[in-house]
Amino acid sequence: MKKWYDEEYEWEIEVIGFLRGNKTERYCRNGEEIGDIYTCTYGCPVNSNGQGICSKVMTIMFPIMEAVRSGGDLINIGGNSKYSKNIVCPDGNVIFKMTAKKLDNENFYTGNFFD
Repeated sequence: MKKWYDEEYEWEIEVIGFLRGNKTERYCRNGEEIGDIYTCTYGCPVNSNGQGICSKVMTIMFPIMEAVRSGGDLINIGGNSKYSKNIVCPDGNVIFKMTAKKLDNENFYTGNFFD
């Protein structure tokens, strides 16, 4: 892989709680634990051990990430702030907090960085 574009946003995704019980056994195949943190820019989020986030929860996260990349405000879809939103995984157990950090890079579509 040869990443050639510096993304406009960086994401931190933290496991902040569970809806059922206090552990993920029998509920979460990925084995999430409170305090786990994943990071990414455009690719899929990975933790400090290089393990990827659950593919099911990524299906929920990607449209939210695209909303921010498009200039959207997450408050308009129930977020805690313009760049932060809590979500629950599709299995209904793990609660994640997604937070975007705006970097000083050009937008992929409007930045004309490659011209």
